[in-house]
Amino acid sequence: MNVLHVCANPKPTDESVSKQLAAAFFGKLIELRSDVELVNTDLYDEKPPFYSYELYKRTWYPVMDESYEPSKAEEMAMNYAARQTEAFNAADVLVLTMPMWNCTVPAIMKAWMDQVLSPGLTFSISAEEGVKPLHKIKSIVLLVASGGVYKEGDERDALSTQVRSAFGFAGIDDIEIVWADGQNPLFNMDADERKQMALEAAAEIAEDIAELELDAAE
Repeated sequence: MNVLHVCANPKPTDESVSKQLAAAFFGKLIELRSDVELVNTDLYDEKPPFYSYELYKRTWYPVMDESYEPSKAEEMAMNYAARQTEAFNAADVLVLTMPMWNCTVPAIMKAWMDQVLSPGLTFSISAEEGVKPLHKIKSIVLLVASGGVYKEGDERDALSTQVRSAFGFAGIDDIEIVWADGQNPLFNMDADERKQMALEAAAEIAEDIAELELDAAE
């Protein structure tokens, strides 16, 4: 099983609840599946550039005009996206680890998504065939921590909506979410209990992913 882990949290693990969720998830997954091939991408080590006009032209102009010839600057603008896409397209499972900031994904994660979720890289698009995935990702596991408490369907939650919508367009609809909310101890006296429940949930999701992939292998 090939797993791509993309992390968008600058804190060390002992200060980051989302990274602790990732440790619980991968600890259980690797325990159950010795064949896991894990690729870790720390976005604070491999920082994505913001989406540019040159990248837009390089990825979208050929969709509109098959005869379009990209410039050298446009080809160079796709260097980061092309490198990241190689690991993305090889993965069976994508794991995204992040905090919620200002009700949505960190900007550095959004920048990575803008780079990778592009035509000709992770999906093809045409008037005749619509959108067709170029990857083989079956599932996304979203590991999130937030200071506030969010109920299911909370209108303040732009994070999970962003992830579901963006990756759904690329053909990935199976998204499992483990959310350690209420992690601001100033307002939530049960922050530790909430974290423990999320850690247990992360291990349970790892068990589910391992079993699903085992079934697929058979």
